[in-house]
Amino acid sequence: MRRAVLHTLALALALALAPAAPVMAVQPDEVLEDADLESRARALSQKLRCPVCAGETIDESNAPISRDLRLYVRERLVAGDNDAEVLDNVADRFGEYVLFEPRAEGINWLLWLSAPLMGMIAIIVAWRFLASRAQARPEEPARLSEAERRRLDEIMRGN
Repeated sequence: MRRAVLHTLALALALALAPAAPVMAVQPDEVLEDADLESRARALSQKLRCPVCAGETIDESNAPISRDLRLYVRERLVAGDNDAEVLDNVADRFGEYVLFEPRAEGINWLLWLSAPLMGMIAIIVAWRFLASRAQARPEEPARLSEAERRRLDEIMRGN
């Protein structure tokens, strides 16, 4: 019994600390002294995907390439680049894959328009399906012939 309680407490503690785990990816030696630049760097790091991790930002990832990208972002900010220039430089260097929000230009318009288009198609298909169901009339139950009705009466009486 005591062992089960300890396991439950350990699991609860692990789950409580799980959201804080990604925050530990940024190392203390990466943090800028200027609080405004650091907050901009953290905001930009949330917009950039780790090139080797599946779906993690560079701010969350412990991969060496993410550390290099975090340092590069901070280096560009210290050099005086604005946020758009930093994102452009990183995207030029690593490709648009590193952007969590692809630019709305060129072939990327397919990405931006596909979700609303699929949503409209789904609404139209659902509307047509529901409309066709409303028009369909249920079949009337089959009527028994006189001979079938007599036979059923006999069966029900137990003969």
